[in-house]
Amino acid sequence: MSSVAIFHSVLGVRQGVTDLASLFESNGHRVVVVDQYEGRIFDDYETASGYVDEVGFPALMRVALDAVADLDDGFFVAGFSNGAGMAQHVALNRRTAGALLLSGAMPIQYLGAETWPQATPVQIHFTLGDPFHDDDGPEQFAQQVLASRASLEFYEYPGSGHLFTDPSLPGEYDARGAALVAARSLRFVDDSD
Repeated sequence: MSSVAIFHSVLGVRQGVTDLASLFESNGHRVVVVDQYEGRIFDDYETASGYVDEVGFPALMRVALDAVADLDDGFFVAGFSNGAGMAQHVALNRRTAGALLLSGAMPIQYLGAETWPQATPVQIHFTLGDPFHDDDGPEQFAQQVLASRASLEFYEYPGSGHLFTDPSLPGEYDARGAALVAARSLRFVDDSD
């Protein structure tokens, strides 16, 4: 059994987050869903992004680290979109067993780091037409992971949904892609355990 800390997207703790938490819990893992918004949930990216700008990334990054303070080293981090950045931040500041990044990943220099920890494998999931994947940030991060000699799995899925594993977002959700993410994510945590 592993512990997994899950960080939500800019929209808050929505069904895609709770579905992943339930998947891990039903397979014997301990899950901490980190609610950085204290219960706030958004339905559109513009309003949600405004809230993030108001709170600020430094404050959210502090909340991310505080939320895992009681977890023993060797837990997994998982994050959706902005939450992927939070998961990366935690993995750069704590000893983690792996980082599962969904619809988000940024080069580590934006997080104040020079190298990715060699002992932290990474699994990344994106859709090919993700509207927020308009630069080469995830690819740069993937190269940084490989340069550190950490294990990397990088998966791209057909479609154009950003949070494509979230059934509460029908314009983005892809059931087939979500099922593949679930199977691959569970294998990643089980095999790295």
